[in-house]
Amino acid sequence: MASTATQRAPALGAGEMLRWFWTQLTSMRTALILLFLLALAAIPGSIVPQRSSSPIRVNDFREAHPNLDRIYQPLGVYDVYTSPWFSAIYLLLFASLIGCILPRIRQHVRALRTPPPRVPARLDRLPEYAGAAAASTAPGLTAAHAFLKGRRFLVARSENGISAERGRWRETGNLLFHTSLIFVLVGVAWSNLYGYKGSAMVVEGQGFSNTLTQFDELRAGAFVDTNALEPFTVILDSFTVSFETGEVQRGAARQFDAEVTVVDGGQRRKELLQVNHPVRVVGRSVHLIAHGYAAQVTIRDGDGRVALSGPVIFLPQDGNFSSAGVIKAPDARPERLAFEGFFLPTAVVDDRGPRSVFPDAYNPELFLNAWTGPPKKETGLPENVYSLDTSGLEPVQLNGDLARFRPKVGEHYTLPDQMGSVTFDGWSRWAKLQTSSTPGLWLTVGSIAAAIVGLCLSLFIRPRRLWIRLVQDNDGARFEAGGLDRADASTGLAEDVRGLLAAAVGDPSPNSDIDRDHAAVRNQESEGEQ
Repeated sequence: MASTATQRAPALGAGEMLRWFWTQLTSMRTALILLFLLALAAIPGSIVPQRSSSPIRVNDFREAHPNLDRIYQPLGVYDVYTSPWFSAIYLLLFASLIGCILPRIRQHVRALRTPPPRVPARLDRLPEYAGAAAASTAPGLTAAHAFLKGRRFLVARSENGISAERGRWRETGNLLFHTSLIFVLVGVAWSNLYGYKGSAMVVEGQGFSNTLTQFDELRAGAFVDTNALEPFTVILDSFTVSFETGEVQRGAARQFDAEVTVVDGGQRRKELLQVNHPVRVVGRSVHLIAHGYAAQVTIRDGDGRVALSGPVIFLPQDGNFSSAGVIKAPDARPERLAFEGFFLPTAVVDDRGPRSVFPDAYNPELFLNAWTGPPKKETGLPENVYSLDTSGLEPVQLNGDLARFRPKVGEHYTLPDQMGSVTFDGWSRWAKLQTSSTPGLWLTVGSIAAAIVGLCLSLFIRPRRLWIRLVQDNDGARFEAGGLDRADASTGLAEDVRGLLAAAVGDPSPNSDIDRDHAAVRNQESEGEQ
């Protein structure tokens, strides 16, 4: 009695496993899945505040959503684009693209060195075919050869006829497009790892230096030493803004000109900074990205000393620059003072409340509420200068109601109970300047341009093959020509086949004979199929 043994497949070795993994990774299906996962993974980065760009918003979000924070924090949702799982998807997609493109490049290089394929045995089975009687033999093939060369075909002549091909640059364009995408990823990664982008709000007459402590926001790459940034200073001398005052497009911006002084290596120079026209300093770009108003105020405390004097930035809330802001005087004694409210460049009060009706400063006013409280213990923790933490503060009361006041330029307001006073000295403009370093920008832009060129080549080049041969039979000599398009939706194949045959037979208008021969062959095929 024979026993049947179950045969098991041999276990895969390390080399076979790596080869199998690489095959799966470089498949088109895997590339599409990774591309979908990358798009899916980027969604949290656009919904949840990111620590790299808005650390204050991240802290506010964590305080407002403690339950979500317990999930988001360990998953790295606040740092999506630098998280290990996002980087893994990014690198796997990068490797998949390289693995898909390299074999195609090798195949295409071999194809470029290969002559056009030989004449098929049955030209009449091609999508386009035509035949005609040959008046001459060798001169006819020579004329056909010249016809193909004149239309930029790659021509190969053999004993049984002529083969011609054009449009090989289509695959070159396709490979150029996909290869450029890889270099786009390289350029983006280069800029993200070795570049930085920082912004600072600068009031007229003041400036900022390219140092870590001077930026309101700074987003730097993982390999950037933020303690050794390139030293330079930009001073905002004046900021000129004008708006449309006519009935058509009233309030629309017409001019944004920032006159700045750039100090670089001990050298000072004047520059004009405009929107979309940055100033270049030591290889870095300084952009003008926003602007608004700053109120010049003087705060005196209960002891009569000046607790604060200077410009305070207010942030625009609408197109007419109704701006919200906070004025803090933490050093006021015996109690600290704080104010919150609005700066309105063209102020009105109507049934909609206080608001600005025009973006320029035609009737500037402050609308403020006052807060007071005991001195706050210094903790060293950062604090948002544009919002007021009312912990430990109480609103200032006047006749049993919240104290509200609206000083105009030059007006003075005294707080009740000798708490202090506030003076609205005037206003000035501020501009938000952004310093950016993107070392991989040239590679990214060049790769995008190359990708566009490659895409145009792959879209507009029509790969085509033509053949012609001389056939000797009982009826005499005849030429047969056929053609094949290697791309869908191409036109003109029939005309090329007819033209090739016409050049071979030496008849400038042999269409009638060609059509009859062509129809006869097709009819014979139809009868044979039936």
